[in-house]
Amino acid sequence: MPTDPELLAFIETTYPLINKIGGSYYFTPETLRHGKEIGLNGLQFYFGGRGGVLGDAEAAVVQSAFAYFSPAMVEKFWNSAKAIMPPRQIAREHFACAHAFAQANLASVQGLTQFNALAEKVISTIDPSGLALYAGLASEPLPPNPIARAYQLVMVLREFRGSAHIVAILASGITTRVADAIVSPHYFKTHGWNEGEGADVTEDDRVAMNYADAFTNELVARAYEVLTPQEREEFAATLAAMAEATPVTSI
Repeated sequence: MPTDPELLAFIETTYPLINKIGGSYYFTPETLRHGKEIGLNGLQFYFGGRGGVLGDAEAAVVQSAFAYFSPAMVEKFWNSAKAIMPPRQIAREHFACAHAFAQANLASVQGLTQFNALAEKVISTIDPSGLALYAGLASEPLPPNPIARAYQLVMVLREFRGSAHIVAILASGITTRVADAIVSPHYFKTHGWNEGEGADVTEDDRVAMNYADAFTNELVARAYEVLTPQEREEFAATLAAMAEATPVTSI
């Protein structure tokens, strides 16, 4: 486990940027319009597009990789989406929306080529074991265009953090439903849980969630040890510029 406080501070600083940037294309008018053009509503396109890298899997498999959504919600929108279009095809359509979003918002950001080299350096060190959604996304080919490539790399790093977080939650001894009730009470019902299901959260659960958050940082930090302090500074600066140029629309 890394104990370098500077590295952990870097993780705490950059994760919110990665989270914002990597999910911001999900529900833009352009993404929703494209989904509608191919016969999918917003949530069908979200579940089918984000989870499509897992292939034609059962809903339970997708739910295990998403975690912060109720099984019933995942089943409803995943199954209805794949009845319209094969999941991998939906994923390709979703990636196209991500790349278009990047071109529209990040073209003026400087340093993307160097950022891409650093992000790929980090990703090359990651063991995908147990990180299903990350592994699926990381297996997709990267576009040659540096703007689209940078955005897709951020998407990959976002799923890396998300997948590692699921591992940390389970290691903490709480369920993902309880974790969602603690972390996202404003989205709890939106994520498909019944309103009363979050009422049983205890103080012990909150302590365990704090542990899960800290453990997630430790798990993720291992991959970034490959970057020098100067490279981390460059990486963070470019992320900040990307985040500044990115509108907030993620779920």
